[in-house]
Amino acid sequence: MRKFFTVFAMAAILNFASCSSAGIFNPVSLLTGNNWVLNSLMGNSLDGSMFSGGLPFLDFMDEGRLSGFTGCNNFSGSFDLESSEIKINPGAMTKKACEGEGEDKFLSALSKVNNYKVARNKLTLMDGATELLGFAPQR
Repeated sequence: MRKFFTVFAMAAILNFASCSSAGIFNPVSLLTGNNWVLNSLMGNSLDGSMFSGGLPFLDFMDEGRLSGFTGCNNFSGSFDLESSEIKINPGAMTKKACEGEGEDKFLSALSKVNNYKVARNKLTLMDGATELLGFAPQR
């Protein structure tokens, strides 16, 4: 019986070790697979009327590709992650004339982003500890 227990314990340890090494954390997986829709700007609830074309969104894709919508114009760019740091480059953007200042505020905040957190189905893009943009996954 003792030999059985020892073999069982060793098998359990090996199984645990293999699971933990296979489950290496990948921060990109937190961002990809969702269309992130803006729901707060500069830490405040969003006034949707600022965006006449609809709410801005970000779509993080594999290999550091990024696409999105500013509330008026579409863009296609890139992002780079390192731990909790993120650099976002909107890249190429359409050039439609936009009403109001929603797009300008969104792009201004996006240009200041240097870190992020994902918790409870919320993506927060920040400048240090200051919340700039909050997003929820599109349902």
